[in-house]
Amino acid sequence: MESNSSGRIVVGVDGSEASVEALRQAQQLAGPLGLRVEASAFWDYPQVYAGYVAMGIEGFEEAAGNTLRETVEKAFGPELPHNVVARLVRGHPRTMLIEASKNADMIVVGRRGHGGFGGLLLGSVSSAVVAHAHCPILVVHAPEKG
Repeated sequence: MESNSSGRIVVGVDGSEASVEALRQAQQLAGPLGLRVEASAFWDYPQVYAGYVAMGIEGFEEAAGNTLRETVEKAFGPELPHNVVARLVRGHPRTMLIEASKNADMIVVGRRGHGGFGGLLLGSVSSAVVAHAHCPILVVHAPEKG
């Protein structure tokens, strides 16, 4: 039987302050434990009715990639820590984070993402991950302003 541990912490990022803080917290935890941090942003095409092609649906992957780069830079500046990698993943964040939890040491998510691309993480992603993940979960709030 395979071990669930793969030496990694997966962090869902969406550009929100909570996801920037989640990424920072994950990296602080990962360092002493010798784990890799995977900053993961998610994207997908909107569901459309069969035979109907929506106009203006291009750019979802590019927008998610931009959000991922901006979030990682906000968290760490221009130089990524040696144990952090950025991943762009096609799929819904709730589903993909739960799937990732099968082979991760921990999942870290921000609570209530409201970033520029946060529409994909609005709602109950953190609640769903807490309820269904196969590894420990850390839910991080945005830092208090002031």
